[in-house]
Amino acid sequence: MIYACVPLVEQTLSPRPPLISISGISQSFELLFGIQDFLHLGQKNDTELNTKLNQLPDLLLQACPFGTLLDANLQNSLDSINFASVTHPQKQPAWKVGTYKGKPQVSISITEKVKSMQYDKQDIADTWQVVGAVTCKCDLEGIMPNVTISLSLPTNGSPLQDILVHPCVTSLDSAILTSSSIDAMDDSAFSGPYKFPFTPPLESFNLCYYTSQVPVPPILGFYQMKEEEIQVKITVNLKLHESVKNNFEFCEARIPFYNRGPITHVEYKVSFGQLEVFREKSLLIWIIGQKFPKSMEISLSGTVTFGAKSHEKQPFDEICIGGTAYLKLHFKILDYTLTGCYADQHSVQVFASGKPKISTHRKLISSDYYIWNSKAPAPITYGSLLLISHCFRDIHRLLYHP
Repeated sequence: MIYACVPLVEQTLSPRPPLISISGISQSFELLFGIQDFLHLGQKNDTELNTKLNQLPDLLLQACPFGTLLDANLQNSLDSINFASVTHPQKQPAWKVGTYKGKPQVSISITEKVKSMQYDKQDIADTWQVVGAVTCKCDLEGIMPNVTISLSLPTNGSPLQDILVHPCVTSLDSAILTSSSIDAMDDSAFSGPYKFPFTPPLESFNLCYYTSQVPVPPILGFYQMKEEEIQVKITVNLKLHESVKNNFEFCEARIPFYNRGPITHVEYKVSFGQLEVFREKSLLIWIIGQKFPKSMEISLSGTVTFGAKSHEKQPFDEICIGGTAYLKLHFKILDYTLTGCYADQHSVQVFASGKPKISTHRKLISSDYYIWNSKAPAPITYGSLLLISHCFRDIHRLLYHP
């Protein structure tokens, strides 16, 4: 157990006196030792300790009213209180504006966003990272119902790191708090289960956020673009990793052409899906659809011709000048997470009246998933630092600007 006390010090501290001579500090130590003696002297089991912990708030009101220490021997105060006559009805907490009435149900949704920067270059390492969020909605009767949700990983799942939790979470395993992406991955990384006991608010809320370093990106690809006067030749190859669920709600690749005129002509060959041309926006959208073919590999090649550039209408970008260009992937996979993280309905514990209906959902969404032209310079991320900074930028935005 950890004992802590905050003393009020009103005397002058310059020059700095010995700590023991400051009355507030010496009284604080006296009170803490008194609490320690009360809790542990004569204690035989956890039941007795819990009983004393329940008595402690009333004892402190007697021994230290309004923060003024009268008697550090809490046993003396215990003798003057008849706990049998003291009843404490459960109070409505200030942060909970009402109570729920209706059919009990708990909904859990795990959303993972995967970021990637791919270059197809020997001297530049590709980077990728997963950012996850667990959203809950608990419709439960009672003033302070308690819920425990466990997140689990399969045997080959990627450990969760950088875990941030909602203030309603009441306790956490220290291994959850210390799992960090800054430390080098090793075999001892905590792989769950990740248990989150909490008292839920009435509204939907984000129970926790996490990051994870998965071994491979879900889609690996290369993009080559060569300039030839008013034309560019493009070649794209995309491959879905064999471990990824081949069932998309949608999947498409967007190929923008910045700082150029409108598209006047396109000649192309595509092995799968269909290509849409947005001439005025200087944009190609390769609609891949809901599944990759059995080979898990698809390709696109073609020649794009541009007209005269109009600065008012054509898209402009300060980075994508000349051959510096990218392809951006957009996709969503339902009932799937890249880490393998899931919430088992049978592991959810609810301490409230009635048996709630428990539903769980998962999805993987692409976010900032770039494949850069390997034939030209491109912005470089060093390791995963840039992705980590983006991750915590997103987490900060979600926490403070929901």
